[in-house]
Amino acid sequence: MRAALAAAGLLAGALGAQTPQQAIQSEIRADAIVSRWTAVQGGVGISFPAGLYVRPGAVIAAGGGGKGFDSRLDVFARFNLDPFRENRWGLFGGGGISGRYAGRDRPSSHAYLLVFAGLEGPLRGASLAGWAPAFEIGLGGGARIGFALRQGIRGRR
Repeated sequence: MRAALAAAGLLAGALGAQTPQQAIQSEIRADAIVSRWTAVQGGVGISFPAGLYVRPGAVIAAGGGGKGFDSRLDVFARFNLDPFRENRWGLFGGGGISGRYAGRDRPSSHAYLLVFAGLEGPLRGASLAGWAPAFEIGLGGGARIGFALRQGIRGRR
C-alpha cells in the first residue's frame, strides 16, 4: 500500500513538475538599417515559446530613409543562451527572413535572410517597470543596429 502511494506521489510530482507554459512576449523597438538606402524604423513584435531556449516571433516596423517610406516584416527564431535569467545580461542570437518595402525603389519589395545577435538586460534595471532592454546587431537587407524593450517574464527570457 505504501509503495502504491509513493508511486502515485512520484507520478503526480512528475506531472506537476512540467515546465509551465511561457507567456507570449511583446516588444517595442527602434532600428537603423544601413544599406544602399539607409532607413530608421520603429516597430512592434511578438514572440512565443518553442521550448526552453527558442522563441519564434515576428516584428513589423515602418519608418523612412533614402527611398522615402520604408517598412519591413521579420519572421525569426531567437535562441537564448540564458533562458532562466541566471545572469544580469543574457546573450541571444537568431535568424529568419525579412521582407522590406521601400516606396521609391524599383522593385519596391525585397526579401532577405536575417541573422542577428544581442544582449537582453535585467528586468529591474529597465526604465519601464516590467520591461527588459535589449540591444541587437545583425544583417538583413543591410547592416542593422537595434534597441528593444521586451515585456518581462519573471525568471525567463
